[in-house]
Amino acid sequence: MSAVTVHDAEADARISLRGHLRHTGALIRRNLLWIRKDPESMADALLMPVIFTLLFVFVFGGSIGQALGGGQDRYVQYVIPGMIAMMSMTLSQGVGTGFSQDFNSGVMDRFRSLPIGRGSVLFAKISVELLRMLFATAVLMIVAVAVGFEITSWPGLLATVALSTAFASSIMWVFLTLGVILKNAQSVQAMGFLVLFPLQFGSSIFAPTTSMPGWLQAFTDYNPLSTLADAARGLMVGGPVAHDLGVTLGWSVAITAVMAPVAIHKFRTKN
Repeated sequence: MSAVTVHDAEADARISLRGHLRHTGALIRRNLLWIRKDPESMADALLMPVIFTLLFVFVFGGSIGQALGGGQDRYVQYVIPGMIAMMSMTLSQGVGTGFSQDFNSGVMDRFRSLPIGRGSVLFAKISVELLRMLFATAVLMIVAVAVGFEITSWPGLLATVALSTAFASSIMWVFLTLGVILKNAQSVQAMGFLVLFPLQFGSSIFAPTTSMPGWLQAFTDYNPLSTLADAARGLMVGGPVAHDLGVTLGWSVAITAVMAPVAIHKFRTKN
């Protein structure tokens, strides 16, 4: 273990839980103020749910809705819970690109020179990105209702948002790690695309998996976005929930348990 890592670990140990919470709160405020000064940073959270909802509902809704035994209205009820699952992963990428930009601009060097908990920097980043995700989810639901989605269970909707938040927080540790180890934000975006694209489209988010080839169905069975989307449908519009809920929570816990220590270690030891 390097001297820097030992020093950081000892410094963290001297900071109380109350101190860590205070530092995290201050950094959350700093990140929110940065967003207020740069409102364009919220463009993806505002436009992505609008564009994706309108695109899939009005371009694919008729044909896929017929395959589901209905029409566009049937597809709206199918795809909106899946879109909530998609938001949880797509917007998680922002935590990695933002972290990389902070490193390249020298902000992280300033943070690491201060007597604050190292984990506070990461938890603050995750907290703000979760707030962005919740904002995007609210926009998504407004657009969804406008195109005909029926909210049949408010408790189910709230449970879906909570589940998506838990899963997103775990995925953010992956992107935080990428933000630390890759050289710039463009590299994080490129790697994120390679991760996100197959997971999103090789899932049950946009269409049922029954018509997919057998090898792809095998992939979707282990894809956490499929279980998240299916759990969301069960909670919001009715259907089986227990299995998909348990698998999604299991993925969330496992990813966090593996990646959170890696992200914190890489952050402490990065030069």
